[in-house]
Formats: sequence, C-alpha cells, structure tokens
Amino acid sequence: ETKGAANLPGGIGGTRWYRFTTENLSRVPVVALGLGSVAGLGAARLAASHYSIMTRKSAMFVAGPPVVKALGQDLSKEELGGADIQTRAGAVDHAVDTEEEAFACARRFLSYLPSSVYELPPTLPCTDNPERGDEALMNAVPRNRKQVYKMRPIIESVVDKGSFFEVAKNFGKPIIVGLARLEGRAVMVLASDSFHYGGSWTADACQKVVRWVDFAETFHLPVVYLMDCPGFMIGLDAEKAATIRHGVRAMAAVNQTTVPWCTVILRNAFGVAGVVHQPADRFSIRYAWPSAYWGSLPLEGGIEAAYRADIDAAEDKAEKLKEIESRLNKLRSPFRSAEKFWVEEIIDPRKTRSLLCEFARLAEPLRKAGPPENMTIRP
Repeated sequence: ETKGAANLPGGIGGTRWYRFTTENLSRVPVVALGLGSVAGLGAARLAASHYSIMTRKSAMFVAGPPVVKALGQDLSKEELGGADIQTRAGAVDHAVDTEEEAFACARRFLSYLPSSVYELPPTLPCTDNPERGDEALMNAVPRNRKQVYKMRPIIESVVDKGSFFEVAKNFGKPIIVGLARLEGRAVMVLASDSFHYGGSWTADACQKVVRWVDFAETFHLPVVYLMDCPGFMIGLDAEKAATIRHGVRAMAAVNQTTVPWCTVILRNAFGVAGVVHQPADRFSIRYAWPSAYWGSLPLEGGIEAAYRADIDAAEDKAEKLKEIESRLNKLRSPFRSAEKFWVEEIIDPRKTRSLLCEFARLAEPLRKAGPPENMTIRP
C-alpha cells in the first residue's frame, strides 16, 4: 500500500483500489460472484469485474433498504437490488438459482480466456465438422421484412455444437453477446435480436457493445458479428437517453479494436449504426446472406423523408411513392452491393459455419499477446 493513499471503508486505499478495479481488469480475467447481499464497497467489488454472477436470493445495492428508507422508499432487498433489477440494469451479468451454478458459470466463462493478456485464448480439440451445413438456415430469415425471427438458434447452428455461452442476456437486449468456439478456437459473438426494437441499437445496447468489444480486444478474441441492424433507435425516448452519444462511443470502440473481425449481414444494415459492420484498418471480412439489404435509410419511412418535395408535388402521391420505391428497390440488391465490393461475397446461408471456421483459422496467427494499446478517449 502506498504511503499517503486515501483510505476507503474496508481498508482499500486509493492505490490498492486502482489496482483492484482498473489494473487487474486490464491484465487478467476477473469474475465476481454475489452469493449474498452486498452494499457499498461490496457492491463495487461485484461490479468491478469482466463477468459477474449473483444468486437469485442475493441482492446488490449502493445502500441497503434501511438507508434508502430515509428517502421515503420502503423496499425489500429484492425490490431494491434483486437479480431482476440488477441484470436488467446491466450492473450484474447473470443470475442463477444456486451457488453451484454460479461457480459452474464462472468456470465455463474462464475456459474461453487466457490466464492473462500476455497469453492467447486456448484452442480446444473439436469434433464438430467445420463444413457442417444446416438446411434450416435457408429459411431462418423470413421473407416478410417486418417479421421477427429467433437469432439464438442461428448462432447455435454456426458455432461449434454446445459452445455458445451468452453473457448479459437481460441488458441491452437488441444485441446478443457471448463467447463461442469455431473449430475449437475461442471467439466473441455479437448478434442482432429482431425481437427487441427490430435489432435497433438503443442506448443500453450501445453500452453493451462498448463493454464487450473492449473485452474482446483485451483478451485477443476475434469478433463474429451476425448483423440485422436497422440503425440507432429513434424517437423521443431515444433522444432523452442520449442514444447518439452512446452510439458514437460504440462506433469508436469497434474501430479502436485491432482483433480480426467477421460480419455476416443477415438482413438489415441501415443508418449510422449500420456503418459499424466493418471496423477500419485491420483484417475484416464481410459476408451477406441473400436476404440482406442496406442503405442510409430503410425505404419504409426513408422515402417520405428523402423525397418529400417530389411526393408533395405529385398529383397522385401514393402512386409517386410507389414509383420511387420500385426504382430504389432495384438499386439496393445485395448482388449490386457485392459488385461494388461493399461486401466480399453473397453466401449460401448453409456455408456460414464453414466460412466462419475459415475466418477463425485465418485470424489465429494475427492475434498478438500483450495489453491493449489502442484504447484512447472516446466521444
């Protein structure tokens, strides 16, 4: 302990606190388990981790019910800081029923990671055929672009069987995040969830992206992004949440990474958030399914915004709208985009696993051990 360091309750001085909450996080994997009720410094310790787990009988809060009651809020421990509260807020990543489950989750999370940033993630033997194709992927994305679909079965289909380990499931729900393996090689997976705002990036989804992309950079995990993003969330609530501020932070975080990156565009790639599908200045590959389409704005609503003068001047506004939509539909074909090299290739969905495994093989020699060097200030 450094002389003169300001002491905090619990005996942790400023220097020791820095080492615990900051230096450790940049050097070694840190997992925290909440197996009982914690407040103040104990809550901070639980939050100061790469991955946190709490049992459903536990609670976490800055100050407990007796203190909060002075504010006129008479709440139980569960109502104030129970598992549902904290996992939805993003303060804790995972909730389980028993302590045994908590330790099992911790062990599995750590199995994807190196012991420190000075090593690379371990590669495990794999018996799952890298060329395995799943016929169900041909109909995984509905032809009706307004229809939602389940992304998690798609993830499970393209990674090594049983290897997907989701984190922070209840927070930032438009984005699914987890660890997985491709032919035994550990990767970070990002994927859009159309069940939540159509996959739009909300303020909390952007915060989730920042945190886990930083995590991938810290521990040298290549990133696989299964994309269906119609852009940043819009509307009054989105503006009140400073979505654009959190959004550009997420964009900066992605572009500050140096790890290899592979994006598969399944459906939407629109707006400013759609730009995030290709990080700059590193090994990155972009594939698209035939169901993919993209642009500055979705045609639904975008035409009215971009062609307002033309539509207002037309005698038959509905017919003019239909004419413009027909013309633009011909321009936004994914095949036209591939010709312009906006994506490397339009692929058969059944080949997705094979190409992702190839990406993991190509990425393997590009990974470099050591602490991150490119995490500078963000907007």
